[in-house]
Amino acid sequence: MSMIGNYRRISQARLTELLARSDELSSFLYPEDGPDTVPHLDIDKTWHIIHFLLNGDTWEGAWPLVGVVMGGTEISPEDVGYGPARYLTPAEVEEVASAVDAIPPDVLWSRFDADAVRKAEIYPEAWSGGPEDREYVTDYYSQLREFFTTAARAQEVVVLYLN
Repeated sequence: MSMIGNYRRISQARLTELLARSDELSSFLYPEDGPDTVPHLDIDKTWHIIHFLLNGDTWEGAWPLVGVVMGGTEISPEDVGYGPARYLTPAEVEEVASAVDAIPPDVLWSRFDADAVRKAEIYPEAWSGGPEDREYVTDYYSQLREFFTTAARAQEVVVLYLN
């Protein structure tokens, strides 16, 4: 089974509803009825390598870069795949968007060190650093930067979760 990084953009009002009715969280994240109209980004298995390249650490980091993948406040303790879903407030989203905007994809990838990645046991532990890895990571990172930029401009909340 794969571990996939997911993001959703929502309004502050929708977050308030989710916090008040956390029993609706699963149906919000995994809608079964009708089309999913909430802006969503799936960054596949790149979540851990992106976190590592941004923070230089397997699980920790400094704000605001740690917020890109590992940040946020739990919506509820419910396990929605691999742990609880978390959210970033509009102000936090703005800080994260500004931080990732300052790190273009080529700069992010320039931080790749195959030995350090292997020693850190970065999921999915098959990173060689070749052209395919570079394209895979930088493409998803570009989408993630745009996702945060769009959310910041709209003053939206970002919900993060692994499934």
